[in-house]
Amino acid sequence: MTTVENSHHQTAVVTGAGSGIGRAIATTLAGRGWRVVVSDIDAAAAEQTRAGLTGSGHEAARLDVTDAAAATALADDVAARLGLHAWVSNAGISAMARFVDVSVEQLDRSLDINLKGVFLCGQAAARAMIRTGVHGTIVNTASMAAKQGRVPFLADYVASKFGVLGLTQAMAFELAANDITVNCVCPGFVATPMQSRELEWEATLSGSTPDGVRQSWIDATPLGRLQTPDDVARAVAFLVSEDARFITGEALSVNGGAYMD
Repeated sequence: MTTVENSHHQTAVVTGAGSGIGRAIATTLAGRGWRVVVSDIDAAAAEQTRAGLTGSGHEAARLDVTDAAAATALADDVAARLGLHAWVSNAGISAMARFVDVSVEQLDRSLDINLKGVFLCGQAAARAMIRTGVHGTIVNTASMAAKQGRVPFLADYVASKFGVLGLTQAMAFELAANDITVNCVCPGFVATPMQSRELEWEATLSGSTPDGVRQSWIDATPLGRLQTPDDVARAVAFLVSEDARFITGEALSVNGGAYMD
């Protein structure tokens, strides 16, 4: 059986790594010696991330996380050729609307990508790790909104991320027998392209301005700034490292104190 003792010659798959938090995770892991398979539904964005990584041996792949067969194919291919030691399910979406105005289509899309995608990718990764005898690790990107529903205009997103937190615990409990750890990170107000869209949406829905909303987010964060994708990436790097080998089923808040539990 193979244990994850260090990052050298270890391989990690990161989903939704074409931009934002996913790109930062891929970049950070590569900088710490991991071989990274950058996946995204946007193949060009995945390749752009891969091209910017330090080190060698990195790959890019197109992946729709809601496609179980595609997730399985990627996990099996990586496991067979390179060894699959870590899988980071980061792909996610958000859209803002008042609860009473969320469409069935938007609800389905949020749950499909944010929750079902994490479920299907987690299955694919775990099966490949078990089959190849790798004592690996899985990290899911949840959210501060996975721990509190006191978030405006994001009811479908909140529901999906609460689901990710519960799923993480269920996965951790069952996969412990295979010495596979499963944890999630819960970011707060992260400065990403997704957040830029949310600033506009929330400003419109609340009758504020993007600058006003941004300042309210900073004011709600005790450490006094918006979080960066790198803040999240460093937490993920810890969770896939040997230092976190006895941590499983946890939801690590990385939000500058915006929500404390």
